[in-house]
Amino acid sequence: MTKVYIGVGSNIEPELHVVGALERLKERVTVCAVSRFFTTAPIGRPDQGPYANGVFCVETSLEPRELKALLGSVEDALGRRRSEDRYAPRTIDLDLVLYGDRVIREPGLVVPDPDLLTRPFLAAALLEIAPDLVVPGFDKPLAKLATFDPSELVVNGSLTRELIRRAHHE
Repeated sequence: MTKVYIGVGSNIEPELHVVGALERLKERVTVCAVSRFFTTAPIGRPDQGPYANGVFCVETSLEPRELKALLGSVEDALGRRRSEDRYAPRTIDLDLVLYGDRVIREPGLVVPDPDLLTRPFLAAALLEIAPDLVVPGFDKPLAKLATFDPSELVVNGSLTRELIRRAHHE
C-alpha cells in the first residue's frame, strides 16, 4: 500500500460534491486523513463563486495511472465537465498531489503536483495532515519549502466537520 495525497476542490455545491468524492473514493482506497477545507477565491475569475479546497490522504495499491483514472471517473460521476477553459467552475477537481516518494514526469502525469508550492491552501492542508512531509524530488520538508501567510486562509468549518465525520465512519 502506498500513501497518496489528493488535492480536492469544488466551487459548485462543494458540500455535496466534495462529500460525494470522499464517499466514492472510500469504495476503492483507504482514507487515512482529511485536512481542513479552505474557502479560496477563484484564480483570475472574480465572477465565479469561491472554492472549497483541501487534501485527502489515502492508502492504495493502485498504480499512479490507475489512481489518476479512478480520480477522473469520480469527477465524471459527480458531473465534472472539462472544457478549454482551465479555470472554469467545477463540481469537483481531484488532483494527484503526491504518490509515496515517487517523482513522475510523464505526459499527463506530473507528481509532485507543480501547484504544491504555489497554492497556499494546498501546502497548508498537507502540512496539517503530514507536518513532517518531505517533498519527493526536492528532498526538503514541505514546512521549509512552503511560503504563505496562514492568516490569509479561511477555514470552511461546516464542510470540514462533515468530511472528518464521514472519513471515520464506515
